[in-house]
Amino acid sequence: MLQSDCDLAACARDKHYWDAVRALYAVTRDLVNLENGYWGILAEPVRREFIRQIDKVNYENTYYVRQRSGADFEDVRTKVAEAVGAAVEEIAFTRGATEALQLLIGGYNRLKRGEAVLYADLDYDAAQYAMNSLKARRGVEVVKFNVPEPATRQAVLDAYARALEANPKTRVLLLTHVSNRTGLVMPVAEIVRMAKARNIDTIVDAAHSWGQLDFKVGELGADFVGFNLHKWIGAPLGVGFLYIRKHRLADIDRYMGDEDFPEIDIRSRVHTGTVNFATVLTVPAALALHQEIGASKKQARLRYLRDYWVSRVRAFKDIEILTPDETDLYGAITSFRLAGKTGTADNDAIVAQLRDGYKVLTVRRAGVAKGQCIRVTPGLHTQEQDLDRLVEALALVTGTRAG
Repeated sequence: MLQSDCDLAACARDKHYWDAVRALYAVTRDLVNLENGYWGILAEPVRREFIRQIDKVNYENTYYVRQRSGADFEDVRTKVAEAVGAAVEEIAFTRGATEALQLLIGGYNRLKRGEAVLYADLDYDAAQYAMNSLKARRGVEVVKFNVPEPATRQAVLDAYARALEANPKTRVLLLTHVSNRTGLVMPVAEIVRMAKARNIDTIVDAAHSWGQLDFKVGELGADFVGFNLHKWIGAPLGVGFLYIRKHRLADIDRYMGDEDFPEIDIRSRVHTGTVNFATVLTVPAALALHQEIGASKKQARLRYLRDYWVSRVRAFKDIEILTPDETDLYGAITSFRLAGKTGTADNDAIVAQLRDGYKVLTVRRAGVAKGQCIRVTPGLHTQEQDLDRLVEALALVTGTRAG
């Protein structure tokens, strides 16, 4: 049982506690993995439960699926709804946040020809594609704008206010809670209120936020949200869910005319086909560990790890940190760029240098208006000495003396 009675600031630095958490993860030591934004490494209790569920489903095969899986899935759905602060009838499982967002964007049925949809450069690629598709499918205008860099809370709010003001025909705004490109945490609740005041609906991408940040879905204020469970909650790959506020269900079409569930059931908005049953059945184990560690402790720890390396490299020669230090505007993820290195080849070369020369794994991110960058994402298994290696590597790459 994990225990720590200290306040959050002290807990974030509690070596004994986080060593105990680190011991739950079997992670290669061949390199330092700072690319934990792709998906969450399974903690050992979750991995063992996943194997147990695979064995059970395989052993009981279609008898289990036909006779018992429905009730078990509903139990899992109830647990997820309780954890995120939603009613069970407001969520439906998907294979991830991407599928959830595609279903919400594609299924939104209040768009009229000649209206507009709006998104920003920091939104996720696949969500942008879904928004772009609405031009041909729905006859709407698609508008893209850029989030200011360097960002501040007020600059971000001003940018969204200007974009909404400049596009009065906007009906739908795509809004990302935590950008996969830079790690910027958007002031979602304020932007959603801004949009609602103009009778604009917001579809929120929470792929990276729940589990990395401590919040309930109601705090976002949005009626439509896509979530992952295989990133910061730590479930096996291939599971997420969509959220539709109860009174807004009719505004999202049934998926391809689904008739497996009644039209008043949110599950009619998803039709994935045969899913990995064991993946869904393992979600409660991941949730249990998330809750045992504590959402607020996870958030505090991840921000501490981010601050640990960022505070030491901000002054390095020619390095640009793209994520601000305002407390509510970052979590674990932060991206950097070397001055003048804005293209694919330059950033791929830096990623390769860090990986092959210093055994530090990062990832290049494209799509940022001012140029490509490199994303650094610690996880719960990350230790300070892992980040020391990153700092030392960046000192050598930039020709800076590390302090």
